[in-house]
Amino acid sequence: MTPPVSSVPATTCAGDALSVSVTRPPGRQSNHRFPLAVEIAILVLAAVLGAIGMKALVAEVFSVPSGSMARTILPGQRIAIEKLSYDFRDPRRGEVVVFDGHGIFTDPEPGVHTFVKRVIAIGGDRVRCCDVSGKLTVNGVSLDESAYLAAGQAPSLVKFDVVVPSGSVWVMGDHRATSADSRAYLGSAGGGFVPIDRINGRALAVVWPLANAHSISAPTTFNAVNRAEPGSNSASSGS
Repeated sequence: MTPPVSSVPATTCAGDALSVSVTRPPGRQSNHRFPLAVEIAILVLAAVLGAIGMKALVAEVFSVPSGSMARTILPGQRIAIEKLSYDFRDPRRGEVVVFDGHGIFTDPEPGVHTFVKRVIAIGGDRVRCCDVSGKLTVNGVSLDESAYLAAGQAPSLVKFDVVVPSGSVWVMGDHRATSADSRAYLGSAGGGFVPIDRINGRALAVVWPLANAHSISAPTTFNAVNRAEPGSNSASSGS
């Protein structure tokens, strides 16, 4: 088994129907996007706070056993999440989040219902697969997902055309062929949408193994969507 990060104890949870296991320790953050140096400083502060028993309020470290978020997060790696940002703002498109999927997604194991996915669309957005070039669109803007999709992965083989309800997000894994994400629950009562109040925090970085440590941020492809007016189109919950 992968040794725990620093002195932080590891608690296993899960991810998607292909098992995204998760483990815990310190972090949340602020209302604005910060440089990597600032986020690293926040992680260091979170570690200090964790040492005095405040880790559950600030940050956590999760161990991810499945490959549904490859290439961003590989099986067996550990990620640090911060928990403060979403106390002050909603999740943004492109951010990687850890959330409680109990009753929304299928638990990969009994009692294990923590998932890690990328936010593709937020409340009011129309998200669709796919345009004539095979790309996802959000509010009519085509996404170039080459910066984070696993090699050889199509944006989606499942066709859909939905509008995300207010207070929820649409999430997908970066390894689309093996990720049981919002697409897998289109016909369910919740439609595959994840309520914001189920989100535990935002992934800041892969922190273990140290040789593979790197930051996790929202890709620039979402900038064009952020400039577009959300909810300008309407759609039905397609298949």
